[in-house]
Amino acid sequence: MASNVETLIRGAVVKGIGKVADFNRKRLPRPTDAHPFLTGIHKPMTEEFTLEQLRVDGEIPAALTGRYLRNGPNPAAAPDPASYHWFTGAGMVHGIRIEGGKADWYRNRWVRGSEACAVLGEELPPGPRAENNDAPNTNVVGLAGRTFAIVEAGGKPVELGYELNTIAHNPFDGTLVGSFTAHPHHDPFTDEMHAITYRGDEPNKVWHVVLDKDAHVIREEAIAVSDGPSIHDCAITEKHVLVFDLPVTFSMKMLLAGYRFPYAWNEAHQARVGLLPRNGGGDSIIWVPVEPCYVFHPANAYETADGKVIVDVVAHETMFAESKRGPDSQKSRLERWTIDPVAGTTTRTIIHDHAQEFPRYDERLTTRPYRYAYSIAIPDGESTEWALAETRLFKHDLEAGTVGIHDFGPGRHPGEFVFVPRSADGAEDDGWLIGLVVDMNHETTELTILNADDFSGSPQAVVHLPHRVPPGFHGSWIAD
Repeated sequence: MASNVETLIRGAVVKGIGKVADFNRKRLPRPTDAHPFLTGIHKPMTEEFTLEQLRVDGEIPAALTGRYLRNGPNPAAAPDPASYHWFTGAGMVHGIRIEGGKADWYRNRWVRGSEACAVLGEELPPGPRAENNDAPNTNVVGLAGRTFAIVEAGGKPVELGYELNTIAHNPFDGTLVGSFTAHPHHDPFTDEMHAITYRGDEPNKVWHVVLDKDAHVIREEAIAVSDGPSIHDCAITEKHVLVFDLPVTFSMKMLLAGYRFPYAWNEAHQARVGLLPRNGGGDSIIWVPVEPCYVFHPANAYETADGKVIVDVVAHETMFAESKRGPDSQKSRLERWTIDPVAGTTTRTIIHDHAQEFPRYDERLTTRPYRYAYSIAIPDGESTEWALAETRLFKHDLEAGTVGIHDFGPGRHPGEFVFVPRSADGAEDDGWLIGLVVDMNHETTELTILNADDFSGSPQAVVHLPHRVPPGFHGSWIAD
């Protein structure tokens, strides 16, 4: 933990850098085209809605009682398109409540950070806030019967009420000292939640953070790194936490120039995966090299009998190499990585050679061998910023080596879908896939419920929203 003197010095340096960035931000070149993450399908919403008794086609399963929640960036104040980055917009959480085969309500609410409160004329909710990162915009999860909006890169959790009102900026009841992540992973066999976290002002450390069943932090273990890597997600096995230390790192040059998201592709940074014993000190990590690439999201991971680690990931050839407005990879694909800590090698095998993202799986099998993974297609062969214009969802049968496709049709664009089992002890694909689909033909949105075991068939149910919900990032089914 930093001393008081170190904290004061760091604070002074950060303020000084911030002043330079603010000055230079006004001098950035003015864009000559429409910002891709402020227009079209990504155009932000400008209002909060409460809609009740939503129209439903098909039959919502009676077993579903709870809320589907999804978080994403949605600026409350009109941003400057010269410096705006998709990853920095204020968080807005969307929710649909389901019970008894009916869709009771839809709500969308800004996470109450400084931007939304200033625009809405509200007082800031209580609790410690991360300056310039106080409206988590990336994920929303249920922990210990509570709801939290979460984000990486120095941000702290924000607790939300059942109807998505902001209760407080809450670092897990004061048990979290540092920052958190957008992607904690629940181990269903130990009931712990594991995460790898980082901060922009600490380029030489990341942390392994563990929550207990009450959503209280029981471990914050520092791990030495260099260059300030952006580690969006991690994976866990029965024995290890996987740390993806890849060539997207903090860029002081971009920060001083005034760009809101100061991370970029760094060819000089060695790509590697760390295998950290789940209860080991940071110096016990085993680093294994991998060919340069970037991973936002893994699917599942597990160990083999001979001590190797298997992890399935969406790997991008590069990331943030050109665009300063959002992700810009030229190619991504689903791969299986076999990590051998004894030989010090990582073998990359292509599972599906089509651009895709947001892999999910049956999380009852986290840390164990599994068969099915689900992901959304993104346009293949694009060299500019992501245009979330694909219409297909993939189901990967990792045993059979086949890919199922659900195509939503022209102008209908799915986001991330989450798997919900029909019962606690059901088969791996005995459940539903739930997610939002934006219909740009009519500027509307649908919450779609698919049968995972009839993947290409007609939806089990569709809940209709009369407006377009901009594509966001991640969400959860949170059962009552």
